[in-house]
Amino acid sequence: MSAHSESGKLSSLFIKKAAAAFIDDAHISKHWEALNYLGKPAMEKALAEYEAFEKILRDHGAAIHYFPEEGTVNMDSIYCRDASIATSKGMIICTMGKEGRKNEPAAQQKAFEAAGIPVLGVIAAPGTIEGGDVAWLDAKTLAVGHTYRTNEEGIKQVSALLKPLGVEVITVPMPHYRGPSDVFHLMSVLSPVDSNLAVVYSPLIPIVFRNELIARGFELVEVPESEFDSMGCNVLALAPRICLMVKGNPITKSRLEAAGCKVIEYEGAEISVKGGGGPTCLTRPISRA
Repeated sequence: MSAHSESGKLSSLFIKKAAAAFIDDAHISKHWEALNYLGKPAMEKALAEYEAFEKILRDHGAAIHYFPEEGTVNMDSIYCRDASIATSKGMIICTMGKEGRKNEPAAQQKAFEAAGIPVLGVIAAPGTIEGGDVAWLDAKTLAVGHTYRTNEEGIKQVSALLKPLGVEVITVPMPHYRGPSDVFHLMSVLSPVDSNLAVVYSPLIPIVFRNELIARGFELVEVPESEFDSMGCNVLALAPRICLMVKGNPITKSRLEAAGCKVIEYEGAEISVKGGGGPTCLTRPISRA
């Protein structure tokens, strides 16, 4: 088992159910606009979407752990990848770059400790880092996006925690794009789905990093511009080349299939598209085979 992979067979993960994150319609009505959602999620549809999403994970044999409902956090806690980073020596607890999510890391730490999962370290302010900016390229290489959510100090602290594990951190300076209020992470434009295959949106990837991926032997599945906002680039590997993605990205799906992938789709209008969080965001993998 390894935590240092984005594409090995998913064996253990945490998720946060829509019911535990969205709470009810009154809670959604109070908070969705301030959190910069594209629209107000419909609670009943969100529950149905999430149930189907969770069933896919269960059907593929993953052991599922749950983050509980927690009064100190908000709707965005459904996107549970962002508050922590999994390593072979335990979890790194993040410090969030989005003010509305600042309590999520402590809530996750409490859940990990209750489950007997060790904590390797905690990122301290003024450092910020979010799990969506972090992607394993191989067992010894972690790519970290320098974004509005992840700053230089946060990257420095993660690098120091990982150095004793023999892990190299590659910093990827990301563009301004739509500015500080937008949900724009490294994994908005990169999803490794095998040790040598990655889904990418090249227009927003720095040339130096794109060339690095190619030099490392990655074949790139290019997401068209028409499918970027519908999260065609946000693809979760359930196992090597077994891909889970939001419905509504037929070109990316066909390109993945042409690369030898099996593609599973889920309805994500309420739980993914409106909040800007695809299947990688909805999961906090702990270990992969």
